[in-house]
Amino acid sequence: MGAGHSHLAEARPRASVGTSRLLWALVVGVLAAVAVGAAVTWPSTWDVLGSEPFLYEGAERVEAEIVSYDEASGESQVSILTEGYEGESTMQPIGIPGVELDPGDRVHAIVLEDGQVIFTDFDRTSPILILLIAYVALVLAVAWWRGLGALVGLLAAFGIVVFYTVPALFDGASPPIVGLATAAGALFVLLYVAHGPNARTTTAYLGTIAGLVVTAVLGTWAVTAARIPGVPSEAEVNLAYFEGQLSLQGLALCGLMIAGLGVLNDVTITQASAVWELGAARPDLGPWQLFARGMRIGRDHIASTVYTIAFAYVGASLPLIMLIAVYDNPLSTALTSSEIAGEVVRTLVGSIGLVLAVPLTTAVGALIVGIGGEAVDDAEGAEDDEGPDLPPEIARIAADEPVDEAAADDPEGDADAR
Repeated sequence: MGAGHSHLAEARPRASVGTSRLLWALVVGVLAAVAVGAAVTWPSTWDVLGSEPFLYEGAERVEAEIVSYDEASGESQVSILTEGYEGESTMQPIGIPGVELDPGDRVHAIVLEDGQVIFTDFDRTSPILILLIAYVALVLAVAWWRGLGALVGLLAAFGIVVFYTVPALFDGASPPIVGLATAAGALFVLLYVAHGPNARTTTAYLGTIAGLVVTAVLGTWAVTAARIPGVPSEAEVNLAYFEGQLSLQGLALCGLMIAGLGVLNDVTITQASAVWELGAARPDLGPWQLFARGMRIGRDHIASTVYTIAFAYVGASLPLIMLIAVYDNPLSTALTSSEIAGEVVRTLVGSIGLVLAVPLTTAVGALIVGIGGEAVDDAEGAEDDEGPDLPPEIARIAADEPVDEAAADDPEGDADAR
């Protein structure tokens, strides 16, 4: 292989027949456990979905457009667009500090039995639909069929949450079992639809399952020991009164496992891909060498993901953080308060599961590629197997060869020598 023309990916590793059988046996075992867990916690009825009236008796939802807004009284003149209620009417003040209505705004409202029109929310259909279309178009344009698979898998995963997780929790099922069954089942659909049924995907799936198990075990202890949630949110309190059999701590644990699924899967699929690409570039590397080099990538990924999770929470909870910061309260007390402790515990438990999933995924991938792997052409993307021409110094790094520092300092001389 010349230094100036390196074909670093002439073939991609693929698991041997025996290794593939072992991997699929493990996946079948996981799916069997998921099936048992789902069967044990399967909801007895789906009648709970949409069973409670949202409005007062006699009230009706309507769509309206603002005609005028009186800043002094806060009342608005609206044109009601819903069939059967057409015409103009006066809408009561919206009761949201700092929010004013402008002529042309479209809003959701309710009409009470006495004819009063009450503001409920803004109509955000158009901007959200535009963002959704732009998102789907970009995913399909950049990721092609894999992007389509990811979107289809995401819809299927949300279907699992809506038609299994929610009814099962309302039915009084064990939240940890429901959480694990939901996460493992949704992850199976997401990964194999988006990335295809191959050893690389299976490696990521098994690594993620290992991280989920750690998250479930550690989360069960943490949620109980830290008494999460200490003072529940309004939604959780309403749920507790709505169906008295719901456990607030169980809901926190189930939410913890589902919330960490996306980040955990992102890390494991990246690690599996990294090991496969390393094996393609250097088919002579053994399992330990592949593991060591894969963990170099994994450590960077762990570091970036840790602060990604932290900043995601800070951004979402910025108003709450600002409110807490206003009061004269020690930092240690604020961080362990009921308002923040739940997110702190969720972040820490999820991060621990993530950190442990990285070496586990890397180790499985290194064993497959380093011992059971065979260098064969990958039908998918075979036309891209031949790598680009790389500069000599980068080629040496990829090949793990020492770089001639003198030559690197004198590129013109190096070119003359060639």
